[in-house]
Amino acid sequence: MLDLSPLDKVSRLLLTVELKPVQGDRFQPTGFPSLGAATYQTKDGPKLLVESAQSMANRLEATCWDTAENKPVTALVGISHVTVMRGKDKDNKPRFLTDSMLEAHRLNSPYMLNSSDRSFLDRFLDELRARLGEEVVNSNNGLINRNGLALALVKFDIGSLIHGVFLSNKVKLKSTDGKPDSIAGGRLRVARALSAFIEASGAAVAASGGVKNDTVNPSGDTSLGFGNVPFARDEYVADRIDCQINLDLAQIRGYGLELKVQKLLILLALYRVRKLLDGDLRLRTACDLEPVDRDNLVASRPAGFKLPSLTDLESAVQASITECKDLMVNTTVTFEDELKKAKDEKKPKADDADDSGDDEDNDTENDDN
Repeated sequence: MLDLSPLDKVSRLLLTVELKPVQGDRFQPTGFPSLGAATYQTKDGPKLLVESAQSMANRLEATCWDTAENKPVTALVGISHVTVMRGKDKDNKPRFLTDSMLEAHRLNSPYMLNSSDRSFLDRFLDELRARLGEEVVNSNNGLINRNGLALALVKFDIGSLIHGVFLSNKVKLKSTDGKPDSIAGGRLRVARALSAFIEASGAAVAASGGVKNDTVNPSGDTSLGFGNVPFARDEYVADRIDCQINLDLAQIRGYGLELKVQKLLILLALYRVRKLLDGDLRLRTACDLEPVDRDNLVASRPAGFKLPSLTDLESAVQASITECKDLMVNTTVTFEDELKKAKDEKKPKADDADDSGDDEDNDTENDDN
């Protein structure tokens, strides 16, 4: 049985996990529109952001999802989440579209809140009204009961209490009439309780390059995809690469939930961290990392707390889910509305674009906090 008592009297669990490239010394950091790699100077010398908090939130949640089966991994069967279906497959079965565990803003997804199928929205609004009061939900007035909001999120998508959510979409608060409006005036939000980023110290550019060869027509029109195209490429080397992990235990306690639910939230967060570090840290084509010593991941706060093994965490999480199963539901909603294109395709501005890596990466946030 896992002993989580060392976490009882601290407000944060802080882990610094040293990483290294799986092969060689070079690695490719995340890049930002109109900026490129994020380099900066500190009192200890040059540093580099290898992976942002937004991207790490996505990667931590991805450890919980079975992409082949389109459902949570076996160890997490029974947790609350919302599944969206659209159309039928060749066997006339509902076709999977998305899930709150995959959506950039979780429950604040247009496929759930803005679907003509109001089955989830009405249930969610009824739950919020019961927990917070009708006046609060229907307007921007009234004190928000944070415990009531947390209980509603536990019921429909418990991951929102780990990765954050901001219910900002405008919806029709009544099924028959009225203009779309923000739920509770857009005041219902939860910050991330679990955050992480990867940072490199003593970073230096490892410049290289290459060419896209066209053996048929080397001097062809490159604007049409023909011809040889030379390119420059900047990778990096570093004295040290660290994954910094912060679990806000004070925030989890501040939800005012039963101890068994607090325990489940902590176990779900630890499970995400351990599974990520034990598994795939291939962040990009040329950024494949692993812990220097994954068998001894010891926290700096509380000092000496050792991250449990994945096997122990899986068993503990499964038992905790069973203990809390009456508080959680898996809801299914259909989205059959027309998928309209934006009228004007605008390029993202440098100050509001999400960070992105190479051409196979496009990182997005899981909350707005």
